[in-house]
Amino acid sequence: MLDLPKFKAAAVQASPVFLNVDATVDKACSIIAEAASNGASLVAFPEVFVAGYPYWNWIMTPVQGSKWYEKLYVNSITVPGPEVDRICKAAKEHNCHVVIGVNERGQSFGELYNTNLIIDNHGVVVGKHRKLVPTWAEKLTWTGGDGSSLKVYNTEIGPIGTLACGENTNTLARFALLAQGELIHIANYISLPV
Repeated sequence: MLDLPKFKAAAVQASPVFLNVDATVDKACSIIAEAASNGASLVAFPEVFVAGYPYWNWIMTPVQGSKWYEKLYVNSITVPGPEVDRICKAAKEHNCHVVIGVNERGQSFGELYNTNLIIDNHGVVVGKHRKLVPTWAEKLTWTGGDGSSLKVYNTEIGPIGTLACGENTNTLARFALLAQGELIHIANYISLPV
């Protein structure tokens, strides 16, 4: 029988400061502090919390949406990078594991990924998962990831894996994580405006 630690998880139900990376990272750090003060050892954020979801892809033509894509690109982050450092500092300061969705700039101009970062309670990015196949209109914004990020990360609270949104319905992606001993699964979805 497995002897696993018990812990409290915080499922963040908040919206980013839309297309404002600095304000969104500040908000994420505040949420981490609040969750930790309420006993959370794991804080799970929505898909692409930093700094927003490209809603325009569903309601505008690609030409109409291009100005919004530019704003999203400017407010995306690099991994590693200064915004990630701030989130890692908050995770370490509050002794929390954090899984957070970000818009990650790739190495080529215009290359953007829907990425989940896995940060341990020591403030170290232990892994990142890039969404394998952007869903429908999301392909206008994000580059597809590859299977190299279908990994489980051993942490002090247990083995953590993550998938973004529609990937959670992909049986083979889920199996790849389960086969590696995943016990904690973060299935993050977009934060919809209400």
